[in-house]
Amino acid sequence: MAIHNIGSINPGIISPSIAKKNVSPSEATENFSQLLKQSIDEVNSMQVHSDQMTEKLVRGEKVDLHQVMIASQKASITLQTTMEVRNKVVEAYQEIMRMPM
Repeated sequence: MAIHNIGSINPGIISPSIAKKNVSPSEATENFSQLLKQSIDEVNSMQVHSDQMTEKLVRGEKVDLHQVMIASQKASITLQTTMEVRNKVVEAYQEIMRMPM
């Protein structure tokens, strides 16, 4: 079974939103902090939605059990992913702090 070369990737096909931009360090810091805040808000939103669905189910309101379980699992997976990202960021920071100057 032979593997054939598909050719080189044309950098012109890369989306402009992904392309390298000249950004000042303060702008990069601001963008990164906004990204983190948005991510945390999204995790919180999923947790709140899951809690609301669970409460409706417990109260006996008409809620599909499958939808409650899906919302719960989405919230759980999102929280676990966020915690893993946090752990990696902390590890990277600690590694940088251990570097000799």
